[in-house]
Amino acid sequence: MIPLKDDNPTEITPVVTVSTIVACVLVFLYEISLPAESNEAFVYMYGAIPANVFGHAQLPPELMSLPAYGTLFSSMFLHGGWMHLIGNMLYLWIFGNNIEDVMGHAKFIIFYGVCGVIATLSHAMIDPESTIPMVGASGAISGVLGAYLLLYPRARVLVFIPIGFFSQMIHVPAALVLGLWFLMQIFSGGMSLGHEGGGVAFFAHIGGFIAGMALIGFFKHPHIQFFNKPQFRR
Repeated sequence: MIPLKDDNPTEITPVVTVSTIVACVLVFLYEISLPAESNEAFVYMYGAIPANVFGHAQLPPELMSLPAYGTLFSSMFLHGGWMHLIGNMLYLWIFGNNIEDVMGHAKFIIFYGVCGVIATLSHAMIDPESTIPMVGASGAISGVLGAYLLLYPRARVLVFIPIGFFSQMIHVPAALVLGLWFLMQIFSGGMSLGHEGGGVAFFAHIGGFIAGMALIGFFKHPHIQFFNKPQFRR
């Protein structure tokens, strides 16, 4: 299931959500404009490397543009390819505006950043001596998804289901879309244990999702209730 849009109107303009998407796209365009060697150096400079974060290793001086803890934030704006970028930005575009709407711009920035840091640390702790850079906004976006699940499980989401010649688009509850997505992260994360090398940071997704569910109660406006039924536009 590939989500395309939700039927969940907002009251404010999601300037933080849009700005984050623009920033990620601009950083990625800069990444791919670099020669291969410079691109690799850029990823090592601004990606979050578990061994560096936990003090088990250190980058060469010429690559240390930020302290290790700073890369927990900078890594959220880097992506490993077009599909990585497009997938993350699609989810942020669909679900981020509603979460920004229920907490306001300033709180959303903090919420997004905190979820991203928790997500990165969650994956880094699986192999704290890894020297593979972690990049991508998916951990922070997973926090947005966890918050959305608690607030709007009954919101309708238009999804594309690719089944060969029988592909179709249907509306399904957000609880189904996000619940299945989370279960897939748990299954895939379990299957990835013990395998070395790079790949998808499933435990960042899991950690971010749980962080979003745990933190949304502290960040949302007090009058916003859990398990809302959205007021659909006609």
